[in-house]
Amino acid sequence: MVRKGIIVQTMPDASVHREVEDFLFDEAELLDTWRLDEWLALFTEDCRYLVPPGDLPADASPEKTLFYIADNYVLLRERVRRLAKRNAHAEYPHSKTRHLVSNVRILPDANAGELAVRCAFMVHRSRAGVIDTFIGSVRYRLVRQEGKLRIREKRCQLDNDNLREQGRISILL
Repeated sequence: MVRKGIIVQTMPDASVHREVEDFLFDEAELLDTWRLDEWLALFTEDCRYLVPPGDLPADASPEKTLFYIADNYVLLRERVRRLAKRNAHAEYPHSKTRHLVSNVRILPDANAGELAVRCAFMVHRSRAGVIDTFIGSVRYRLVRQEGKLRIREKRCQLDNDNLREQGRISILL
């Protein structure tokens, strides 16, 4: 929309916001129930799944600095395959996880054909009598393919200062 020579980007209506929230809640359920092949199907083939260390700025690039995870579709598919195998010692038997999603916002700064979405997350993981908690925010770039929302980019910005207690990220955030 243009008003007096200024481009004003309109926000999606309430039904789109609800669709995005439902999509994120469904994603969390797929992760918690270890339906990882279905979770992977939520991504586009040109996707990126990024988890930078918590001390990096929000716009840090995996091409210029070390990330905990910087996967494209091929690497993400291999990660899912590894986690599904019995010899994935870090996650066999699977951890019990609970992904909590809140404060979902659709941002006006999306590229054409994309929805820019930000939300807060908390993931509790229980394994071998130890409970780990990962907290932070996620920035998504969502696109519509064949009438369904798909993830082009998921960037999990951890608020944890480090992974000292957890030691590693062996689950999907």
